[in-house]
Amino acid sequence: MRIIAGSLKGRRLKAPDWPGLRPTSDKLRETLFNVLGPTVRGARLLDACAGTGAVGIEALSRGASHVTFVERDPRAADLIAENLAACGVTDRHAIIRMGFEGAGRRLSGTPFDVVFIDPPYGAAELLEALTAADPLVGPATLLVVEHARRDPAPDAAGTLQRTRVLHSGDSALAFYRRAEQSRPEIQ
Repeated sequence: MRIIAGSLKGRRLKAPDWPGLRPTSDKLRETLFNVLGPTVRGARLLDACAGTGAVGIEALSRGASHVTFVERDPRAADLIAENLAACGVTDRHAIIRMGFEGAGRRLSGTPFDVVFIDPPYGAAELLEALTAADPLVGPATLLVVEHARRDPAPDAAGTLQRTRVLHSGDSALAFYRRAEQSRPEIQ
């Protein structure tokens, strides 16, 4: 795994040495950031179920003002801290070591421009992640959920409305906005 673009371009990230953690591939991260484009610069991003921290570190590399990493597995949270240190990132981030549902309640009311969630693959896990994310999505927030292609993202969940889906191999990215929002999707 490597950082694809920005000030940290080319930096290598440590991968987990235990089973059960599925890092977002370089290709899928590149697709995500191609869609987000310049909106990342100056943005506040939440990287939930962060794993290695690759998505959040990529956002910092591309100019995000702050990234909040949420990870419940203590080994993965330590790995995020190691990857940040290896990239020389000493500020503009926070690591919350708890499950996303609890962190979502704790962070409710915190303004985020982008919320990215990579829950364990499965239809039930996808719906749980969307439910937990709902209170974090403000009027201008873009929610992106990575999920298995075989588990289609629902058209709507709570106040969230799906606006776009991108497929890449066995994975997919589903983009959501508040249902009452009429802003056009990022292209």
